[in-house]
Amino acid sequence: MSGFRVIEAEGDIAEGAAHLAATCPVWARVLPELGPLPLRRREDGFGAVMSAIVSQQISVAAAASISGRLAAAGLDRAETITAAEDAALRGCGLSGQKVRYLRALAGAGIDFDALRGMPDEEVIATLTALPGIGRWTAEMYLIFALGRADAFAPDDLALQEAARIMYALPERPRGKALAEIAKPWAPWRAVAARGLWAYYHHAKGREGVT
Repeated sequence: MSGFRVIEAEGDIAEGAAHLAATCPVWARVLPELGPLPLRRREDGFGAVMSAIVSQQISVAAAASISGRLAAAGLDRAETITAAEDAALRGCGLSGQKVRYLRALAGAGIDFDALRGMPDEEVIATLTALPGIGRWTAEMYLIFALGRADAFAPDDLALQEAARIMYALPERPRGKALAEIAKPWAPWRAVAARGLWAYYHHAKGREGVT
């Protein structure tokens, strides 16, 4: 295993939250209002990236339905996707574009075990080399699938809006500005992200991330 700090359990989240509270009086005030932050770990590997592609630009319910049909048809592994006809994949509800993205993923031969030992930016570079995978999706993989404790997604709109409200900023901080605000939160920026998403839900009454 690498030297990266990985969030494995609720105790890790609590440790990160304590760091945030000790570092910043705003976090110290807000965190008790939010209660325990969610772990939200997902299994890493091919399935996690496949799920991210399937979920793009559609509702959570629609993505779950398509994923269910793909699994029922046995089309949830690289080898079966590679062997399948386009019509079979389209029949499960995938667009032609997403069929191309999944075929590219299936044929890329990514060593997902090796990703666990790579620095964050190398993981991002590996995943964003695939069609249909942008930096935000790669950052979500780092946060939720690999559990990187210091991963962050400064271009996430819900994180930006939550930071604006929480810090009473005159405008929503864009990516570079939010990344700067987040620097003192290291090495627990992924816990801060969970806190900001929870705060967004608290303030707006809707989820900022699925």
